[in-house]
Amino acid sequence: MLDLSKFRATGTETCFHDRHVGAQIYAGLDGKNWSLKDYVARGGYEALRKILKGGDGEGMTQDQVIAEVKTSGLRGRGGAGFPTGLKWSFMPRQFPGQKYLVCNSDEGEPGTCKDRDILMFNPHIVIEGMAIAAYAMGISVGYNYIHGEIFEAYDRFEAALEEARAAGFLGDNIFGSGFNFQLHAFHGFGAYICGEETALLESLEGKKGQPRFKPPFPASFGLYGKPTTINNTETFAAVPWIIRNGGQQYLEIGKPNNGGTKIYSVSGDVERPGNYEVPMGLPFAKLLELAGGVRKGRTLKAVIPGGSSSPVLPASVMMECTMDYDSIAKAGSMLGSGAVIVMDDTRCMVKSLLRLSYFYMHESCGQCTPCREGTGWMYRMVERIANGHGRMEDIDLLNSVADNIQGRTICALGDAAAMPVRAMIKHFKHEFVHLIEQAPAAA
Repeated sequence: MLDLSKFRATGTETCFHDRHVGAQIYAGLDGKNWSLKDYVARGGYEALRKILKGGDGEGMTQDQVIAEVKTSGLRGRGGAGFPTGLKWSFMPRQFPGQKYLVCNSDEGEPGTCKDRDILMFNPHIVIEGMAIAAYAMGISVGYNYIHGEIFEAYDRFEAALEEARAAGFLGDNIFGSGFNFQLHAFHGFGAYICGEETALLESLEGKKGQPRFKPPFPASFGLYGKPTTINNTETFAAVPWIIRNGGQQYLEIGKPNNGGTKIYSVSGDVERPGNYEVPMGLPFAKLLELAGGVRKGRTLKAVIPGGSSSPVLPASVMMECTMDYDSIAKAGSMLGSGAVIVMDDTRCMVKSLLRLSYFYMHESCGQCTPCREGTGWMYRMVERIANGHGRMEDIDLLNSVADNIQGRTICALGDAAAMPVRAMIKHFKHEFVHLIEQAPAAA
């Protein structure tokens, strides 16, 4: 039986100003000991030494590092949940020119604030994870693209980079091994669309952040047209533990196909909102308990389990779920970035959808007609219903517009805007009907 007490170690202030984080990534942190000295005292950079032949130990080959990550069952923590080791294996390691490694710290999903905490309170774990990934894929240059609205996290990461360079953990001939890796921080511009990996690459190149057509995929045509691998902040942060302790041990913390721990940003109607690092596959009921339960003892009504882009699930469904990619997908939603938005029985689902619809209308880059026009149409229809001017035919029209957006855009922002609409109508259609029936008759 896994002892969950260590996964709720009090440690660092979260963006919700509460203190409920722990386990592998957050272990032992109090918000002050983020420096290189403190990180090394906790075993930092031991994994990097382990894999490099010039460091302490026998070293590991590139194939061995990738195999260990595959064994761990680590899946991308940014939202898609793609197997990390498999993604690394796509990089053409014998490519004769420059290749790039990119960390996606463009955390703009409503409800999500885990990555900025990692950068603030444990930046060196991301640096070490990126260095290990760079070695595994034969990459010598990396960038961390940091969301433009988290200035303190950017400054903290820059400070950590300076420490790592000065200590010889970054740069040329690391540990005398012949391995070179230069890592830079890039401050983004605060656009939600830049969380999409190809839009991020466009922005990193100094262009307008708009998604690219795929294929080609970044592994063959990425930054500056060169092979590029992109992973999320939390994904890289998991890598040093995996290398130090073994992929199998990491897998056993979670469940098959969902290895390790996951940081969940729990917000909304709970007593103790915050970031919780717990084993993958933890029952949602247990996560809700860790967050203090529904506020003021009220009744749970609904949960958005993976950030604002994931379909809402009613309480009866969510309470039967475990917090992993497969269970949430089977229930009809997505684990996404792990932003768990809890709603109690006082919440109007139409008004909640109104706020989400406004966000996606505002953040659409405008490149694709279905998204550019359709997000505005959906917002205006939801606004009409919420303000007491709806028509019964608006419900079917909303579903129709969402259906004509989903799957018809270059990137997933169109899907992100459409799926909440369809899920809200599917599970809470009676609330739309009620507001329409209560609307005053047209003059």
